[in-house]
Parts: sequence; C-alpha cells; structure tokens
Amino acid sequence: MTDEAERRAGATADEVVETGGPAATDGDTDTDSDTDGDTDTDDATDTAVDASDAIGDADQPIDFSELSLPQRVFVAAVQNPTRGVVLVGLLAFAFSFYIALWLVFARAAAFLSAVGLVLVGIVVAVYVLSNRLS
Repeated sequence: MTDEAERRAGATADEVVETGGPAATDGDTDTDSDTDGDTDTDDATDTAVDASDAIGDADQPIDFSELSLPQRVFVAAVQNPTRGVVLVGLLAFAFSFYIALWLVFARAAAFLSAVGLVLVGIVVAVYVLSNRLS
C-alpha cells in the first residue's frame, strides 16, 4: 500500500474511532488525531511526523527522455510483459528462418547478411552522430 493510501486509511480509521464506531472497540485510545492529514502522531515518541516527507517526489511524473535505451526497454517490458514474450518468440522464429536460408541458399544469405551489416552500420553511425551533435 502506498503512503498516500495509508494516510487516507489512517484518517478514516481515526474518524471512526473518534465517533465511537466499530473501530473504537479495538482498544485504540488515541483520539488526538489531526483531521487535516498533514501530520501524523507517532505513539512511541509523541512527535509529529510530516506525511509529505514520506511521499517525497513520487507524485512528479518521470521524464522518459532522460532514460537510456536499455532503461526504456526495461520499462516497456515491465509495463507489458506479454508484448515482450511475443517479440522474443517472433525473433526466434525469424532467426530459425535465417539459419534455414544459410543452409539452403548460402550465397544469397551471405549477400543479404552483408547488406544487413551495412544498414546496421549506417544506423549506428547516424545514432552516434545525432548524440554528438545534440
């Protein structure tokens, strides 16, 4: 449960205890709860703890442009793992066809592999140049 949900759940329980509802029978005698939700009272030390410090900056959205490519892949895989499993299966299927192409048509596979390497080299060069220029 998040801190925000715990704070809301705690405020609801405190309100029920103050009104003498069903939660008042559990032996909780703490009736000095704060109704605005900004501070909570720690029973052991009787010091006020600011609830906004516990939450911190978790409410601010994350800027995905600051993440590296592997971090973006990880976030995408966590958000939708089914898509990742399907993608890995399709890549394995494509690799098996590539192996079959090498076994049957070795010269055509060699030519297509050389073309693929040149294209990958161009993509890497554009990526590196765009990172240096920006």
